[in-house]
Amino acid sequence: MNQHSTDLIAEHIEGGIRTISLLNGKAHPLSSSMIAALHNALHRAKDDPETRVLVIEGAGHIFCAGHDLKEIARHRTDPDQGRAFLTELFDACGAMMLTLAQLPKPTIAMVDGIATAAGLQLAASCDLRFVSPRATFCLPGVNNGGFCTTPAVGVSRAIARTHVMELALSGEALDAKWALRAGLATRVIPSESLAAETRAFAEKLSSRNPGPIARGKTTLDAHLPLSLEEAYALATPVMVEHFMDEGRLQREASKLY
Repeated sequence: MNQHSTDLIAEHIEGGIRTISLLNGKAHPLSSSMIAALHNALHRAKDDPETRVLVIEGAGHIFCAGHDLKEIARHRTDPDQGRAFLTELFDACGAMMLTLAQLPKPTIAMVDGIATAAGLQLAASCDLRFVSPRATFCLPGVNNGGFCTTPAVGVSRAIARTHVMELALSGEALDAKWALRAGLATRVIPSESLAAETRAFAEKLSSRNPGPIARGKTTLDAHLPLSLEEAYALATPVMVEHFMDEGRLQREASKLY
């Protein structure tokens, strides 16, 4: 088992599964340092040939509370009231979320508590979200005189606009049953078995041929905004290459003999 940890995150790799555990206190807030640490960890996951699946978890009753509002408040005394800091913060956060969303390996958010604001954005930027019944989901910007505009970018890629607007306009914490109906939760699993079932599913993914998965993910994202004709034109040659993939050919040959 390979391990890497700081005060902000912990990582361990076992059986092709890299788990990133959010630290940085009980609420695991996305401070500027936390965002940088996460971004570096995502690059390690992307570049590491031993990593086939990525799981992100936040221990305790809070998966991630979003941006560090105390850090933001400290910059309100800056001459520009924090504008430069906020610009740098949200640019860095957007870049980190983009790296996560475009990771060529399967990603799973394991949510056993509150995922709010940019914390929900983090979960939504993963391919799958395995959650417990005590998980809640919230875009609370309107409650503080704002709007969760950048978190809504990630969330809107996971669920329909009407569900995003319910989150963003109400500012309410919605439960796991709602998340499952909306398509935000992939599976709802009892808290006591959430880690084991998430691990079991990740192990299944880890056993599969990584090349076609990576190219398939990239192609899926690329064809979604296209017309139907353009989507098939893009996907068809990729599908052919899946059948010609060396890993697939080796598996077919092993079944023959």
